[in-house]
Amino acid sequence: MAPFLSDYTWSILYKPGHVVSKVAGILAGLFRRFLLLFTVSSYDFVFIHREAAPIGPPVFEWIIAKVLQKKIIYDFDDAIWMKDPAGEQTFISRLKWQQKVGQICRWAYKVSCGNAYLRDYALQFNAHSFINPTTLDTENLHNQIRDQYLSGRPIIGWTGTHTTLRHLDLIWPVLERLEQEGYDFEFRVISNQGPEYAGLRNFRFTPWNKETEIADLSQFNLGLMPLVDDPWARGKCAFKALQYMSLGMPALVSPVGMNTEVVQDGQNGFVCDTPEQWYNALRELLASQDLRAKQGAAARRTIVERYSVVSNKENFLRLFS
Repeated sequence: MAPFLSDYTWSILYKPGHVVSKVAGILAGLFRRFLLLFTVSSYDFVFIHREAAPIGPPVFEWIIAKVLQKKIIYDFDDAIWMKDPAGEQTFISRLKWQQKVGQICRWAYKVSCGNAYLRDYALQFNAHSFINPTTLDTENLHNQIRDQYLSGRPIIGWTGTHTTLRHLDLIWPVLERLEQEGYDFEFRVISNQGPEYAGLRNFRFTPWNKETEIADLSQFNLGLMPLVDDPWARGKCAFKALQYMSLGMPALVSPVGMNTEVVQDGQNGFVCDTPEQWYNALRELLASQDLRAKQGAAARRTIVERYSVVSNKENFLRLFS
């Protein structure tokens, strides 16, 4: 595995300032990609996730496919052929080249897509496009199962990047209503940036930390994944819901993207399309530890059986056959 950005550049990428360091990090990434081209000849396949470089045209992909004649397995799990509605208008963002996604699909040996919406897009360019869902390592990483019977105030949680904070606008009024009606809970957000909101009494922001991410998530009793229904969100592959469910908690999701494939309403979580549905689902789960435990156990089984690394192994390996 060869990431484009160094750990340091990634840590400052979405922080204000650091312009010189960000540019230097991007240039260093391009140089590392150039050096990697000299090693490609020793491989049968080159697996590319999203793009070889986050800016500019698909030069590296063209060289790998057309000059070096290597088989590319092209993988993406977002609607990256369009602009993220919440993306910042920064200098770097203006250098992105969304139209290259279709070109790379054409050059690829096979295309691996996180859901049917993404697969249908890829099929326009490559008949060998397949669904390869997001999977989690349930044995070594996502393996801290939440005990729903621990005493204390229930924690409703959400995690995501600052570009997805906009989806929380769907849920703030519902949480306010529950709090005003006397339901005792804490709402916790884990992100690289806190939301601009102060309407709940029991609200806590936890900065995202790679080292403590699983331990932080496992403190939730239930996890939320509201999504605004737009073309970008339809490309989402339910990663938040998968994380929650792998840790033994119900997931409450909007019926957008892959969410309705992962969450069976009333079994391992709830699918909520209206404020009233969000309210009723949250009220039920806040009122019953037994329901949280039952749905949490079903959620964990869903991930182990359908969305774990082990269960998806053969599907993944077929990409290289």
